[in-house]
Amino acid sequence: MIRIYLGLALWYLVLSLITFGVYWWDKRAAIHGQWRVRERTLHLLALLGGWPGAWLGRHLLRHKSRKPSFRLLFWLTVMANLLLPVGLWWGRWG
Repeated sequence: MIRIYLGLALWYLVLSLITFGVYWWDKRAAIHGQWRVRERTLHLLALLGGWPGAWLGRHLLRHKSRKPSFRLLFWLTVMANLLLPVGLWWGRWG
């Protein structure tokens, strides 16, 4: 079971770094009027496990922090990710 949690932690770390980079890229593109990353892509990265990087990108870069519909979907992806380890634990001990 420890291997599963270590693997999951590594997955979240790698996806968070990638997601933060994509948020940085999109913020830079927004400033310079260049091609933007689709919101769907940002949400998918967060849902796949990059939500900590997305959270940091939203706060440190002040990116995608004002739009209510984006914020709602972001927090739904966070909740989905937080339920995953609980589900794994519950399946093990439930």
